[in-house]
Amino acid sequence: MGQFEYLIVLAACVLVTLPLELAGARVYRQPRRLARTVLPVALVFLVWDALAIAGRVWDYAPGRVTGIRAPFAVPLEEVLFFVVIPICGLLTYEAVQLTAALVRRLARKEARR
Repeated sequence: MGQFEYLIVLAACVLVTLPLELAGARVYRQPRRLARTVLPVALVFLVWDALAIAGRVWDYAPGRVTGIRAPFAVPLEEVLFFVVIPICGLLTYEAVQLTAALVRRLARKEARR
């Protein structure tokens, strides 16, 4: 399981936050907005990773990754990390915003009584 642990954790993050989309977070339903939000940040961190790997500042243990590498020797898992984790964060943020709006609405209704 060692080389798939990273992918399993990323999949678990997606599965745990997926119900937030179904509850109304609407992150996946706005793909252009999602891409404009996630891709620039992912690109910056991927360049950072590539430079750190090239400079031998860090690397990834072969037993902990699948061995599939993107350009510049960045592991597939790391590329996915910079996409999956921000999406999960956006889902959580949008769900909190929806919940806060609902609480405010309920509080206003209660105040009118």
